[in-house]
Amino acid sequence: MRTLILSVLFGLGMSTPTWAQDARQVPVVVELFTSQGCSSCPPADEMLTQLAQSDEVLALALHVDYWDYLGWTDEFANPKFTRRQKIYAHNAGERTVYTPQFVVAGQTAVVGAQPVALMDAMRVSLGVGGRVELSSSRSGDVLSISARSVGPLHHPVVVQIVRFSPSEQVAIEHGENEGKIIDYANVVRDWQIAGEWSGAQPLEVEIPVQGALPIAVILQEAGQGAILAANRID
Repeated sequence: MRTLILSVLFGLGMSTPTWAQDARQVPVVVELFTSQGCSSCPPADEMLTQLAQSDEVLALALHVDYWDYLGWTDEFANPKFTRRQKIYAHNAGERTVYTPQFVVAGQTAVVGAQPVALMDAMRVSLGVGGRVELSSSRSGDVLSISARSVGPLHHPVVVQIVRFSPSEQVAIEHGENEGKIIDYANVVRDWQIAGEWSGAQPLEVEIPVQGALPIAVILQEAGQGAILAANRID
């Protein structure tokens, strides 16, 4: 599985995915809804770990809480992440949610560990970007965000601040994955909405932040629509 993931997602002998050509359209945001209690999730967790190695991808693991009742409580699970997944499902006309599930650029869902389908979804996402240019930096406890629209914005844009742990290792003692030691990458610990931006004027905002965890800034159409721009600050 590891060899297949690397060869399909990154290309044999290549460090940059072949679909990542336009600098204004990267990184591609890939959200993985996963759980420590889900026996189907480890292959998808490994895929996300591989994606996290690329500067062209903002790979984020959101652990959901609806597996916790099966004998193992996921310490990273957050009901906010479950709600986020349900909104994606509602937007797509789905009546239920699945784990593992990838969502690419806020638009395309891929259920299960399917490298080829995931790569195809990432390629499709290139048509979404290019309408917003984003830059951000951190000085001490202040996060500065600048953005401007370079194309028509059809919806208000939600400014989101994500804090994540680059790597975690968990020994799972009960549930479907009992006895496994699993490595996780870019585990989201907090996801906050900082405000809304119309795009009519350039965005210039400073936000207080604390702690040493890396930060991701994500600009997404209101209603949890398309992700228009994103970057990370380590």
